[in-house]
Amino acid sequence: MSRSGEGIDIAANVAQVRERIARAAERSRRLPDDVTLVAVAKTVPAERVGEAIAAGVADIGENYVQEAASKRAQVGAGARWHLVGHLQRNKARQAVEIFDIIQTVDSHRLAEAIGRQGQALSRVVPILLQVNTSGEPSKSGVAPEDTEELLLAVRGMPGVAVKGLMTIGRWEADPEASRAEFRMLAELAKRLEDRTGVGLGWLSMGMTHDFEIAVEEGATLVRVGTGVFGQRPT
Repeated sequence: MSRSGEGIDIAANVAQVRERIARAAERSRRLPDDVTLVAVAKTVPAERVGEAIAAGVADIGENYVQEAASKRAQVGAGARWHLVGHLQRNKARQAVEIFDIIQTVDSHRLAEAIGRQGQALSRVVPILLQVNTSGEPSKSGVAPEDTEELLLAVRGMPGVAVKGLMTIGRWEADPEASRAEFRMLAELAKRLEDRTGVGLGWLSMGMTHDFEIAVEEGATLVRVGTGVFGQRPT
């Protein structure tokens, strides 16, 4: 496999990932259609993103606002774009202009900034609250025990609509290492729904190395980059 992703059959990779999602869904007595594949295109050229869309991918994830702005302009319509990387408040306006969904909201102030821009553009921005289920200081996200406070502060905020929760599992060679964190997120969402009445049906968890575990634990969105586009360049 080329380190740059050249020579990769993206359509074949998409089909393989979808098959793995389907098998994981079957193991957990769910329907494959309950799970959305978000193809994460960090550092991937626009033409490769276009190939993924042509292969039936309807959701594209990007980590950086500037990179997404350039690629979306080249690719055009055909997919929903998700921000899956950390967002600085001073880039909220551009993010709202570019992205259909922002998955990485971890503070009241960030939600307010997105909401202001949503109102300015006459749209309600779907957001997910990012939860740091691993407790690793290197990761963004609100602590699980503080998520209810953030949810209560953000629900009903003009310009945004909380749709669910997102987490990044700890990276270990054994993907089973992420299972407890994914289960924690699913249980947290259910508990918060019961306590607050806010529907949190979107659960974004799992990446290339552990998305099958995430599906088994209730993921409705999985963020797969390398599994679709091949290894990124160093």
